[in-house]
Amino acid sequence: MRRAFLACLVSVALPGGAFARCEGYKPQPKPQNTFAQDVGRDFDRIIDEGWIEFAVYEDYAPWSYEEKGKLAGVDIEIGRLIAKALGVEPKFRLVASGENLEADLHNYVWKGAAVGGRVSDVMLHVPYDSALVCRIEQVTFTGQYATENVAIAYRAADYEDQAPTPPFFRFDPVAVENDSIADFYLTSLIGPVDKIHRYRSTTAAMDGLAKRETKAAMGPRAELEAGASRHPDDGLKVHSPTLVGFGRGSWTFGVGVNFQHKDLGYALDEAIERALADGEIARIFEGHGLTFTPPQR
Repeated sequence: MRRAFLACLVSVALPGGAFARCEGYKPQPKPQNTFAQDVGRDFDRIIDEGWIEFAVYEDYAPWSYEEKGKLAGVDIEIGRLIAKALGVEPKFRLVASGENLEADLHNYVWKGAAVGGRVSDVMLHVPYDSALVCRIEQVTFTGQYATENVAIAYRAADYEDQAPTPPFFRFDPVAVENDSIADFYLTSLIGPVDKIHRYRSTTAAMDGLAKRETKAAMGPRAELEAGASRHPDDGLKVHSPTLVGFGRGSWTFGVGVNFQHKDLGYALDEAIERALADGEIARIFEGHGLTFTPPQR
């Protein structure tokens, strides 16, 4: 499950969320009489040693996953693209998602896990939001490379007259990832009705739709599109309706690096900006059969 990414958006996605940058935010206390700690590798060392390590989520199709013993996915290809731009070799570290984004950034970007932990040079697929920038001072959020949104997948034969929207799910069964932003939204909108079928992942939710356990599935668009492509003969479609009462149904994601390594952050952002301008990132999405929405930068 990817609660680590999507749960962090609930506070700004559902009604009542704060949108003003750093509204009500209190800076973290500054340590006194402590020595500076160097965490991770700086940009010069990465160039000198000739390689860069990206932390990517495991079992996270279509973004990062193993297929026939090899790494695949949009984020893997973007990591390779960045490494090529920097003139170094890419390495990838598959990591598990935690209970929230702060925990993942702590473990993989700016400090490392308490037992045997170490940081990677870069973490991919990090959502960008003003509240996160204010709250997590130890991470530089940069290199936004795409926008994602909540969407609905459905079997076209079941909805010939109109594609389904959330109110349909008062009566029609819908699949969601358990404890995901889609789960929270539907529960908030229509209540804990028995039509909401919860699965361990969006991938499993799409498999449930393909098996006719539900009539629709709701979740991040790219994951729904990837699921639909695995079942090409089932007549599955994906659309992005207006979501009533949803303060934010879309979000931008990019990369996260340790705040000490600003020069690395600048180099990453420049590489991604060039790849966006010349269409390389759009072509990666197209190659995976996914809709590409440019990020807000």
